[in-house]
Amino acid sequence: MKNYLRLLQGPQTLGSGPKFWYSIAALLVVAVLYPLFADGYDVGNNVYFFNWVFMALGLSLIWGYGGILSFGQTAFFGISGYVYAVLTINIGAEYGFTWLALLLGLGVTALFAAILGYFMFFGRITGVFIGIVTLSVTLVLERFLAQTAGPEWAIGKARLNGFNGMSGMPPLTIPWFGEDIVLYADVTLYYITLALLVLVYLGLRMLVNSRFGNVLVAARDNPLRAEMLGYDIRKYQLAAFVIGSVLAGLSGVLYVSWGQYITPSNMGMSAAALPVIWVAVSGRNDLTATLIGTLVVLAGFQALTIYGSQYAMVVMGLLLTLTVLLAPNGIFLSLGQWLHARQQRRSRASR
Repeated sequence: MKNYLRLLQGPQTLGSGPKFWYSIAALLVVAVLYPLFADGYDVGNNVYFFNWVFMALGLSLIWGYGGILSFGQTAFFGISGYVYAVLTINIGAEYGFTWLALLLGLGVTALFAAILGYFMFFGRITGVFIGIVTLSVTLVLERFLAQTAGPEWAIGKARLNGFNGMSGMPPLTIPWFGEDIVLYADVTLYYITLALLVLVYLGLRMLVNSRFGNVLVAARDNPLRAEMLGYDIRKYQLAAFVIGSVLAGLSGVLYVSWGQYITPSNMGMSAAALPVIWVAVSGRNDLTATLIGTLVVLAGFQALTIYGSQYAMVVMGLLLTLTVLLAPNGIFLSLGQWLHARQQRRSRASR
């Protein structure tokens, strides 16, 4: 057990020592207490923010640690979301079926990602061509679903409805004695999503600081050297791609459960670019920077949409451009590295 706990901090993640973990614990306490002082709308809005962070953490693993720029996160988001919608509309939410639908949605996403990733990595597709392939797959799925408006496009009782989107699917439901607990965008769903987010964050920290993460980063930095040392980097890249894609699928299921709605526009060009912006601005090479930065950027993006979504996208584009030119490692990661270096200088000076 101690060996696993040691993996929570290592060379592949920023932040270590008591001060860092006390800060994380303090933020978690604030997050736990938040619903006691906020109204229902704000609590539900934070659930919405949490849902997208899973996708960003998955892209951080794929792109930041694996060096694989993927525009496919929204495709996997949509696959899981549509699978969940079709299953729950046809079968319902009784006996906790929504949780089985969640797992089946993630399973279909994992299978699709494994097949796509196998052909990419074992076909020796690298660099910008992976971005082209994943973007093409995303746009093909979006275009296909956009033309499913007719009544013939139905799976059982579930109509796909084209650009109008699917609605009416039940939210996640916990079977309980006497009456099921329906997880609408309320306090219960907030705590469940927060707990999932903490578990995923800690699990990914352990993963990237393990032997798997070290090999993945080595393959990112110098693939030829990693292969000369005897590692089949294609397997590590494929595994990272599947894990990151499943996390995007988790975002999709949680989003559909939260809003009871999904549309092909969730997989369009603009949607596909947003996770890349969140992760690039936050700092793709670190999970903590990605988590905190994504939440801040999402809050800012939502505030900007009050004045029109086109203005929000322009600002996001400018933010990405400034990040690439001035802070290529990401704004939040650069800030974290500066604070870490400052703390080390103080420690040396006090000796």
